[in-house]
Amino acid sequence: MKSKKAVFLREIFIQVVIVNAILFMSTSLFAQESERSISVKFTDENINLDGVLDEASWQTADKGGDFWQYFPTDTTLTKLPTEFKLLYNDHFLYIGIRGEAASDKYVVSSLRRDFRGTTSDNVTLMFDTFKDGNTAFLFGMTPYGVQREAFISQGGAIAGFNPNWDQKWQLESKMYDGYFIFEAAIPFSSIKFREGETEWRVQCYRWDIGINEQSAWSHVPQNQLLSSLAFMNKMVFEKPLGKSRTPFAIIPYINALTSKDFESGITDSKLKFGGDAKVAIGNSMNLDITVNPDFSNVEVDDIFTNLTRFEVFLPEKRQFFIDNSDLFGSFGSSRDAIPFFSRRIGLARDNAGNLIENRIIGGVRLSGKLNEDWRLGLLNVQTDEDINKSIASNNNMMLALQKMVFARSNIGFFMINRQAFKDYDFLDSKNEYNRVLGVDYNLASSNDVWIGKFYLHKSFQPDDTKGNLSSQATVTYNTRKFNYTTDFVYVDKDFRSDLGFIPRTGFYKSGNSATYNFYPKSGSINRHSIQALALFYWNPDLDFKKTDHEFRGTWDVEYKDRSSLEVQYSNHYIFLTRDFDPTRSGGVPLLSNKTYSFNQLTSTYQSSLSKLFTYNAETTVGQYYNGNVFATGGLLAYRV
Repeated sequence: MKSKKAVFLREIFIQVVIVNAILFMSTSLFAQESERSISVKFTDENINLDGVLDEASWQTADKGGDFWQYFPTDTTLTKLPTEFKLLYNDHFLYIGIRGEAASDKYVVSSLRRDFRGTTSDNVTLMFDTFKDGNTAFLFGMTPYGVQREAFISQGGAIAGFNPNWDQKWQLESKMYDGYFIFEAAIPFSSIKFREGETEWRVQCYRWDIGINEQSAWSHVPQNQLLSSLAFMNKMVFEKPLGKSRTPFAIIPYINALTSKDFESGITDSKLKFGGDAKVAIGNSMNLDITVNPDFSNVEVDDIFTNLTRFEVFLPEKRQFFIDNSDLFGSFGSSRDAIPFFSRRIGLARDNAGNLIENRIIGGVRLSGKLNEDWRLGLLNVQTDEDINKSIASNNNMMLALQKMVFARSNIGFFMINRQAFKDYDFLDSKNEYNRVLGVDYNLASSNDVWIGKFYLHKSFQPDDTKGNLSSQATVTYNTRKFNYTTDFVYVDKDFRSDLGFIPRTGFYKSGNSATYNFYPKSGSINRHSIQALALFYWNPDLDFKKTDHEFRGTWDVEYKDRSSLEVQYSNHYIFLTRDFDPTRSGGVPLLSNKTYSFNQLTSTYQSSLSKLFTYNAETTVGQYYNGNVFATGGLLAYRV
């Protein structure tokens, strides 16, 4: 009888053979259109932001037009023209945009800054100031003058979209009969670039929800994201740019709090003060400094119910950690093992095991571009001790280096160190320090047909063992009709990163997914796809016993009016190695050393967002572990 290890190795071998066969047989690549270019004229004229574009400089400025459709097709020019112009002086980059509209009834789902670009009429520009195809600065605007900005990393992937990056810039919009005008000024002090540069890369795209059309100046195939930095054109400055003048900024605070316990008569008064500073280092580096920070003004997290066995990832929203956050947080596997997760800093567990706030004494953070190919990130933060709650003072440090290679790929190196500031009687020797070293290679072809990640990380701590490894190899092949992804992950049971996000350890994971897209030539469906996914987890400490699998089949429909339907069937297999209480409230746990197998069927429908009345609905039926599931929910909305 074959051992579980032999079965495991055979399944891995079969998957590798299938992957290689697909990769070698796949030879068709999407060819991007020839690159366009827009000239950016220098102006001494005073540009009055009024949404009119009547200055003489605008009349002679070069313009970008003839936008390509992205939806409903990607093979024709847009129905309603959009044109943009760019000017600059020593202090500002000016943007002028004219967009024709079918009516004056624009769709704007929110008047809040940093609106969702997929639910509002808007025009958005992305500037790749270092021409690396990896990072960019995004600025978007709606006909009602609502603004958004974001920092784009990881080549424009969804995980690299960071709307918590905030900058000051000016916008005036004006709506006319049959068209709108945007006039914006972005201070050069708000973005980073190289002194003496004469070219950037730029993309301008538009969401016209009223006529269900999306379009872009640089042609983007439908199987890619509009935010992909692989599809951009040139912007050429009339004369070289000066220095990037990021201003020196200081943000102090004073926080006073008084409380009284009327039963005991005890009054408690506290006075806190501290602040943050931002200093520009050269043209492309930022130095952030924080002393006794106060995060009371940070946006709260979304409320959710977690019924899974694992911790849920929540995004960082504290401004000190935002700038160039991808330099620190993009190492590892976003689903399985991230070695650095900044939200760990400022939290600690007390002697009762409760997760509580741990005061940050101060910290420094240096990040940005060293030159055309190299990026540097250095972070050092000191947290406070609390003897009564058995919390040690820790020094938290990370050094990250990233180098561009080939067209848009990069290789990164990092070192993380979390170390107790001194000896504590209550501190277990194994928790005195934790260090992690690693290297990541991020693959991105020039046209985003091939993307992938390969990494190897190792942790070090007292009483170290031989393993302590985390690794991944994943590749995605993505064309207009076909998408295939294969993923292999290993996380040793003794791998540790105290400053990381690691939901589980001690497993091998293998995943494969294949998607095929259909584009009907007639009818109400614009595109529909079928997807098959298979995930397996094995435990090497249990003779490579399979502990989890998930088989998933999905039919996804995108209609021409931008409504959508998804139907998904999934089969789950779970072998619990420890008791699990989904309620986390002292309920009767699901017993360990037992196998659970269950199925679920889920359907989701979203109506067209172009209508004043919109709705969505989701229904799930099936089982969950040893119980049954029936869940239905929805949302009704009327836009005024």
